[in-house]
Amino acid sequence: MVEQVTILGSGPAGLTAALYAARADLRPLVVEGHQPGGQLMTTTDVENYPGFPEGIQGPELIAAMKRQAGRFGARFIPKNVVSVDFSGRPFLVTTDDEAIETHAVIIATGASARLLGLESERKLMGHGVSACATCDAFFFKHKKVIVVGGGDTAVEEAGFLTRFADRVYVVHRRDKLRASKIMQDRAFNNAKISFIWDTVVADILDVNQSKVTAVRLKNIVTGNVADMPIDGVFIAIGYDPNTGFLGGQVELDAKGFIVCQGDSSRTSVEGVYAAGDVTDPAYKQAVTAAGTGCRAALDCDPYLATLKEG
Repeated sequence: MVEQVTILGSGPAGLTAALYAARADLRPLVVEGHQPGGQLMTTTDVENYPGFPEGIQGPELIAAMKRQAGRFGARFIPKNVVSVDFSGRPFLVTTDDEAIETHAVIIATGASARLLGLESERKLMGHGVSACATCDAFFFKHKKVIVVGGGDTAVEEAGFLTRFADRVYVVHRRDKLRASKIMQDRAFNNAKISFIWDTVVADILDVNQSKVTAVRLKNIVTGNVADMPIDGVFIAIGYDPNTGFLGGQVELDAKGFIVCQGDSSRTSVEGVYAAGDVTDPAYKQAVTAAGTGCRAALDCDPYLATLKEG
């Protein structure tokens, strides 16, 4: 059987695309990916998604989206996409153990925050460790936090955090920032931001308490190691779009994000659409991802209709 539309990814973008495609009677097949639910599955309180005045847990929000799409006929398989072939029609999507033929594809595989690679970082993610200041800064009112990084992302996150935290420390492995001049000037002129140069985070404490209490900092010039009490750690060393499996078959920008045509979700390959963080180097919010998932399904529907007419 050839699928009408196969959606790659099951975060807010993929699930919203599934909802709209299912309501259009397209019976979408969703390949959930290596992290079903996307980054929201590692988020505790979500307080900036419309419709939940008291907030909602990330996994709970994803589960509700999945149930809603499933109610209208979306189907889900807990597999990971290994490769795709857009050179012929129908398209071929290869997972870990099967090949799927499909007339259209919506790519919603997201982007992954670059992390430090610490075991404590993984265990404390969502418990004082975050990769999104816009998502979590509110929870650090009158606290002291650090931001790890030295580029525009790190400096922008530090500035945003000063709206809530009493003190923000930017920890950078070099002795100067990589951020643009205007971003540097803003940071240096912000009285709430301090800089810790030539330093890396060697560990995050305290896993045993299931919350962040301190960071272990190592000066890479002197070798000195010291623990610094802190309430939160924000990792801001960049994002990598999950596009490696595409094998260069659709147009990507210099950072590896999928390029869409104009204000649409259409990619450089007719019948292939993209939505969510895999197309978005700027916002990376659940609500913006959901909006583009809607757009992808709406763009895909008339394309499939033309195939039926032909």
